[in-house]
Amino acid sequence: MPNSQFIGFYNTPPLWVHEQFGMVQFPFPKIEFEGLETQPISTKMRLGHQMESVFLQLINYSKKFKVRLHNLPVQREKRTIGEIDFILEDLQSHRLLHVELTYKFYIIDSSISEPIHQLMGPNRRDMFFTKMEKIKNQQFQLVHEPEAITALKNNGIESNELVHQCCFKAQLFVPYWNPTVHIRPLNKSCIAGFWISFDEFNATEFKEHQYYIPYKSQWVIDPPKNVDWLTHYECLLEINIRIIKENSPMIWMKKQNGGFTKMFVVWW
Repeated sequence: MPNSQFIGFYNTPPLWVHEQFGMVQFPFPKIEFEGLETQPISTKMRLGHQMESVFLQLINYSKKFKVRLHNLPVQREKRTIGEIDFILEDLQSHRLLHVELTYKFYIIDSSISEPIHQLMGPNRRDMFFTKMEKIKNQQFQLVHEPEAITALKNNGIESNELVHQCCFKAQLFVPYWNPTVHIRPLNKSCIAGFWISFDEFNATEFKEHQYYIPYKSQWVIDPPKNVDWLTHYECLLEINIRIIKENSPMIWMKKQNGGFTKMFVVWW
């Protein structure tokens, strides 16, 4: 059976459905996990690379697509100008898909009016709008560069036959004190929890619960029950170390009624 990271990735909804912003969302195939044997993924890799390995293994296991290429570097004068994430063949239609993979954790800043500008990384350094523009204007266009055309042709692929799609999965976190947000045309199913400031997290209502600070490789999964839970005070001490380094940690909150909540405690 696959580990929970594979299931967490698979169950994470796409950030939008069908086509938005001039980009078509990759229709992820249905996976029957029973019988799936996965290869271990090193937690020393960046989370994005871990997700690439998950995607690759799941697509290879599916009966709908075949991976023709994966992480193809494109070089110009001995300098890498980009990488092509995936070239997939639809085994039914035999269409060739150029799929760019993205898995993100965004907080929603509802003080900003436009939904596509509200989404940012918990450290406020990673903006959805910037990533969206990069996919459209750089990553999709890369396959049409002369060097990419040659590299693809060397692998038996004609660049002008490729159909661009992106597999953009995301977990979104709404303000704890203002959870009612409007994010259309984005997918509300992506809302996975809350975000809160360090000072606000010190409020009395949080002191009765238990907490766990997951490793980044665990961010994708649903909180399990069998972890070493911290008291609110112990959690505050751990979070404070990260806040000093301007790092916003994810925490899992276990309520007294047994329910779980994912949260980011932000440093800013």
